Amino acid sequence: MTDFYDKLETRSADERASDLSGALPRQITNAMEKSPAMAAHLGNIDPAAIRTREDLAALPVLRKSALGAEQKARPPFGGFTTRSPEQMRHVFQSPGPIYEPGGDGHDWWRMGRALHALGIGNDDIVQNCFSYHLTPAGMIFENGAAAVGATVLPAGTGQTELQAQAAADIGVTAYAGTPDYLKVILDKADEMSLDLSRITRAAVGGGALFPSLRQEYADRGITCLQSYATADLGNIAYESLAMEGMIVDEGVIVEIVTPGTGTPVPEGEVGEVIVTTLNPDYPLIRFATGDLSAILPGESPCGRTNMRIKGWMGRADQTTKIKGMFVRPEQVAALVARHPEILRARVIATRVGEQDAMTVQVEANSADADAIAASVHAVLKLRGKVEVVAPDSLPKDGKVIDDQRSYE
Repeated sequence: MTDFYDKLETRSADERASDLSGALPRQITNAMEKSPAMAAHLGNIDPAAIRTREDLAALPVLRKSALGAEQKARPPFGGFTTRSPEQMRHVFQSPGPIYEPGGDGHDWWRMGRALHALGIGNDDIVQNCFSYHLTPAGMIFENGAAAVGATVLPAGTGQTELQAQAAADIGVTAYAGTPDYLKVILDKADEMSLDLSRITRAAVGGGALFPSLRQEYADRGITCLQSYATADLGNIAYESLAMEGMIVDEGVIVEIVTPGTGTPVPEGEVGEVIVTTLNPDYPLIRFATGDLSAILPGESPCGRTNMRIKGWMGRADQTTKIKGMFVRPEQVAALVARHPEILRARVIATRVGEQDAMTVQVEANSADADAIAASVHAVLKLRGKVEVVAPDSLPKDGKVIDDQRSYE
């Protein structure tokens, strides 16, 4: 393998700025001519005047709520794509519900760059443990693996014993999935006396990679790097073997702004991640991810020259990811609405044995914890411990989701 995916990764600052000054006006023109919802959102602007990241700050921010509203009026994509639904390869569904398009062009989701940085290529068999059901995560990594020539075992989620057996039988060399599920597979393989020592690389996302877990993988001879992607945008940033921040993908422009606004913050300050994608099929301009991060100064020691960010640092709102799934305040409200006896509820995210854990505390004079647990699974799509506490015992700090995990 060569050190770099392509020449774009090592451009000088002047070369990248020159290329962007052409690509950005073209993408905005494309959006305004072929994406009616994006054109309406942008209003009366001159695409030729938007040539730099700094110029983007003059444009309005697009939030996910706007996608949902337009999709109800013009299903399934709300007029934000430049191609008709019939011309897209896939339609995916995320919580909301929000519907995202999927294409099958070469590295359509731009995940190949992240896999290449990890060293995955033609000689690898990747066990893809991202979900293939409704959400695009499985196909994002499938498409990326194809871009680097790797073979894929489309494992999806669950059935851990079968996954461990398949990894051993096939000779899987790399894993793709949430950070902690690989440990579940490895532990199961140990119980079954299976040899998974051929797995030497792990491409993870969809949740926080804690240093202790990365070290545990390293102790097993597994290099674990994370990428930062969303269902709407595909890959946004990725780690290289230097492991010094996450390098912004060449197919997007990232801004860090004051949460809830479109105003960029000074370099190094934590703010909300705003992304403009150069994907011509789905030209989202200044799309608000709701995630927090910060720009790192300088360039990566690996030789890739694009801007770096610190990676995922939480949510700008109270929404968080637990076991790779988003949990949102409106879901907690829906849980409370199901049970008249519940006065208030609070979701607490922690770590137990290198895995995410969730506790749902509910205020009630009396309640059936088993019935509430069933509702938790139905509404939050996750299983967790339910604790019934006395009325007025939960903190009155406005939080309904309390993420107590450390990201240091």
